[in-house]
Amino acid sequence: MARIPGLTLFVVISLSLVGCGAETIGTAAVVATQKQQEIEQAQQLKESVQQQLDAAQALEQQRLKDMQGQ
Repeated sequence: MARIPGLTLFVVISLSLVGCGAETIGTAAVVATQKQQEIEQAQQLKESVQQQLDAAQALEQQRLKDMQGQ
């Protein structure tokens, strides 16, 4: 019967380590999700800025045409 307490301790320690690993994996998944959201937001911002730049460039080209036509 002396082996059972040692075995029990081993099982408890093993389960504790597995629990820590699961928590670490869960935390990594949350961080990865947050980073993915940040990437998507940055991509949307980039597209918005690019549209604004394109609109400003088109406006400037139109102004130049208007000035040349006068």
